Amino acid sequence: MPNGANDGRADTIQTRRMSVATISTFLGLLALATFLGVLGTLVLAVMDRIRLVPGAVAGLRGALRPAALWLAFLVALTAMSGSLYFSEGAGFVPCALCWYQRIAMYPLVVILFVAALRDDPGVVRYAGPVAAIGALLSIWHIGVQRLPALPSGSCSLDAPCSAIYIEVIGFITIPTMALAGFLAIITLLLLRASGESEPELESPE
Repeated sequence: MPNGANDGRADTIQTRRMSVATISTFLGLLALATFLGVLGTLVLAVMDRIRLVPGAVAGLRGALRPAALWLAFLVALTAMSGSLYFSEGAGFVPCALCWYQRIAMYPLVVILFVAALRDDPGVVRYAGPVAAIGALLSIWHIGVQRLPALPSGSCSLDAPCSAIYIEVIGFITIPTMALAGFLAIITLLLLRASGESEPELESPE
């Protein structure tokens, strides 16, 4: 094979690796920002609960409620697009646990889109459990990656669940990104649904 062809192929492989690294870093940093947002919401909820910052959750809910379902839809869509890129673009073979998480995430794209169109706060009742199951699967997958001795079910030798294809800033792997997505969806669903049944104050006559 001519040297020019070899050089062209090497350049293509190098470009592909750089592209995968760039997109992986972007998605990893996005997952980190998502974790910080979820953690910040949890801290505000605790501080509100113990009266250190009264009304903090109500203020956050008021700010995010109008767009909460659309934001949840965008999170699910981004997670689905990222997983498809890793398998179809980067060529990473999904393991069994990856597929289980996809089974939980992909329907949420359609469910949350319809719920956002209808502005349906009741979506938390049927989308919330799906996202919670997905989060538990992600946590188990992270455990399998860090502790390969854990049972991994039907994972094969060709696509072991313990394999770490990417690792951003030392700890964010693909299932860690999925966990960030599931937790964000759960948080946004709860913010949209909470306070829905609170009675409205009647204006004095």
